[in-house]
Amino acid sequence: MKSARKSMIRRAERVRRRLKKHAQGRPRLSVFRSDKNISVQIIDDVTGTTLASASTLEDKSKKGSNVEAAGRIGKLIAERAEKAKVGEVVFDRGAYLYHGRVKALADAAREAGLKF
Repeated sequence: MKSARKSMIRRAERVRRRLKKHAQGRPRLSVFRSDKNISVQIIDDVTGTTLASASTLEDKSKKGSNVEAAGRIGKLIAERAEKAKVGEVVFDRGAYLYHGRVKALADAAREAGLKF
């Protein structure tokens, strides 16, 4: 079990190393996915602060599938990013594949006006 966790951490670090090459001072949209919930943060790595965050834990409408809930969170984070005056970010999927809930969140955030 420990080796699976280590490989996940290594994979996430590899993704973040690639992101740093393309970041050019933009904040990072970081995704965390658990079995039941999905959370997202916009992080300014220069100052080490979180500019905006959203999670399915605060989603009032518990209707629909996890993919639909991820889409609602994507729209919510785009609205909060606009309030924080962030228009362009770098998408950090971590160790998760760009598929299912992660893809739904990213697509919804793009449709709501967030650029990455």
